[in-house]
Formats: sequence, C-alpha cells, structure tokens
Amino acid sequence: MRRLLVCVVGMPGSGKSLVSQVARELGFDVVVMGDAVREEAKRRGVEPTGPNMRELMQALRRERGPAVVAELCFPLIDRAGPLVLVEGIRSYEEVEAFRRRYGRVVLVAIHSSPRTRFKRLRARGRSDDPSDWQGFCRRDEVELKVGIGKAIALADYMLVNEGAPEELKKAARSLLSGLVRAWSEGEEGA
Repeated sequence: MRRLLVCVVGMPGSGKSLVSQVARELGFDVVVMGDAVREEAKRRGVEPTGPNMRELMQALRRERGPAVVAELCFPLIDRAGPLVLVEGIRSYEEVEAFRRRYGRVVLVAIHSSPRTRFKRLRARGRSDDPSDWQGFCRRDEVELKVGIGKAIALADYMLVNEGAPEELKKAARSLLSGLVRAWSEGEEGA
C-alpha cells in the first residue's frame, strides 16, 4: 500500500498531541509510540506508570537496540490506512527504522521553550509530569540522552508552539494538508 507516513518529534510538553488531534481530524490514523510501549508493559506485567515506563523503554533499548519502539509500532502501522501519523519519536534511529520498512518518512519537529513546556506539564498534571524545575530538567536530560535532539535537528519541518493551542493547530493543519495534497499528487516532497 502506498502510504504517507508522518512522524512527529518534540520534547515533553511541546504540543505533539495537538498535532495528532489535527491529524485525526484530517483523516490520519494516529499511532502513539507510548501506546506500543504500554502494550509491551502489559505483556511483561509491568505497571504502565511514568517511572516504570521510562525504565521499560531503557531496558527494551538495551535488549533490542535503539529502534525497538519503532519496531513495536510496525504492526499498528501495517494495519492503518494510507495516511499515518506517528507521535512520539525519541531518536533518529527510530526514524531510520521507519524509513527502512516504509520508504519515505516526513519528520516534523514541534518546538517550545523549556519554560513554556514546564508550565504546560505542570498544568497537565499527569502522574509522570515533573513537579519542580529540577525534575523537569532531569527528564529533559533523559530524553536528550536517548537521542531526541538529533531527530529534532534533522526534521523536515519545524512547528514552533509558543502561543495559544489554536495557533499550533492552524500551523499543523496547513502543513499536514499540504503534505496530503503533495502525496496525493505523487510529488516526491511528501
């Protein structure tokens, strides 16, 4: 099947889920990489909470290599339709794994400043969100050690999310609609 595969990368709190929401509205099937890890946690009998998930992801990478989470997503993508958005890239090795399996991949980075992301994470209040600035910085360090910075730096497109959620949604809608148009017309850029 000919497929448009868009992968989204961004530090925690940057706005990846807003881009996924727009993608769903545009008819994309959305694969959240964290969901694949949560499924693996269930298979292993691990409680899928924040600290346990980070430990599991690190263990999986030690056991099966840096692209393991992408590989866990292959069955989900294989069952999806022709428009697929993958949310939650953590390393460039994951992007390369998707390219080896599916060919062309469009990588979109979402950027927000650390202060903006910290405020969002505090307001979001998920169990794995940091409660203080030091915890936030430690979490960012873990993400950067995995290799998320390289994926962000090598993205095909960058969306900056420093304003209201509607601003990011508008930018995402424009970008994704343009990618779909180019893909449907068979252009190489999509």
